[in-house]
Amino acid sequence: MSQPIIEGHDLQVVFGGRKVLDVPYLAVEQGEVLVIVGPNGSGKSTLLQVLALLLPAAGRLTFAGEAVNTRPDKSGLHFRRRMAVVFQEPLLLDTSVRENVATGLKLRGTRGHDLERRISLWLERFGIAHLAARSPRTLSGGEAQRVSLARAFVVEPEVLLLDEPFASLDLPTRYALMGDLKSVLARTSTTVVLVTHDRDEALALADRVGVMLSGRLAQIDRTEAVFRSPASEEVAAFIGVENVLRGKVASQQGGLAWVVVEGRILEAVSELAPDTPVLACVRPEDITLSLRRAGETTSARNRLAGHVARIDDRGSQWRVVVDCGFPLVVLITRQSGHEMGLAPGSEVAVAFKATAAHLIPRA
Repeated sequence: MSQPIIEGHDLQVVFGGRKVLDVPYLAVEQGEVLVIVGPNGSGKSTLLQVLALLLPAAGRLTFAGEAVNTRPDKSGLHFRRRMAVVFQEPLLLDTSVRENVATGLKLRGTRGHDLERRISLWLERFGIAHLAARSPRTLSGGEAQRVSLARAFVVEPEVLLLDEPFASLDLPTRYALMGDLKSVLARTSTTVVLVTHDRDEALALADRVGVMLSGRLAQIDRTEAVFRSPASEEVAAFIGVENVLRGKVASQQGGLAWVVVEGRILEAVSELAPDTPVLACVRPEDITLSLRRAGETTSARNRLAGHVARIDDRGSQWRVVVDCGFPLVVLITRQSGHEMGLAPGSEVAVAFKATAAHLIPRA
């Protein structure tokens, strides 16, 4: 593997005597999209500001192998010019859209045909060429953020740092801009660090995901690994694993474990030894739900009978809580719910594969 473009060692930030950031090690690989997710106040924006050399920190930072002063000063200008930062608020200048996009290039001394070519290219790629002469004061939130992104990409940064860039946008605008950004990233292979509290943004954009909780990176791995195999109960709760069941491994053979949960036996793919206390994590979307019928078969290892305890209407989806000796949350489409005639008290069966159950050892 090539040398990471950014490496951080023992990065720490203390505010008012409280350690708000404590990251022993972080590597950002060339060309990857690393998304840092976490709740408000978890330290993810603090981390981004440290990487952007906008906030002093203890520890060591390198950029493409070169040591960087983590106490921002004039020497950091060389590195900051190799990066671009986009914040939640676009922070546009009171001039035209075209001039806003040109700002970074002009500061770097770009002139003439190259200047005009690059401005036109990025206005077009973000679908704002028709707004070039407009004042930022007349733009919608989504249009303004497109200008901000075009202004960042036009300087061809080695690393792009994004701080909650979609947070203030309505859902249709957010999804449209996320789609356009994904297309741009696929075309340019720009290295990106994006921080957000939105799990959907991570799923849509990330090559790797880091989960930040209380100033620490609780887990960092490939996106699929984090969402399928959370490292702790806290990580599982944040990434949307609503079913975290306390149990104990009863037996294990050939990589398949049998786990006792509230007197029921569940099967999971695991090498954990018998008598290990565990948390069995199952994502709601990995569980199928059907009306209970005699003699019905399924290829799923885990099949449990129960009844509907509650239905929460989430628009196109229903969140169904099934009582099968313990509560189990299942997500189904609203159409499926209506077709089955589901209501509180309905007798149902739930099923999920052994590969859908992730076991976390617990104390």
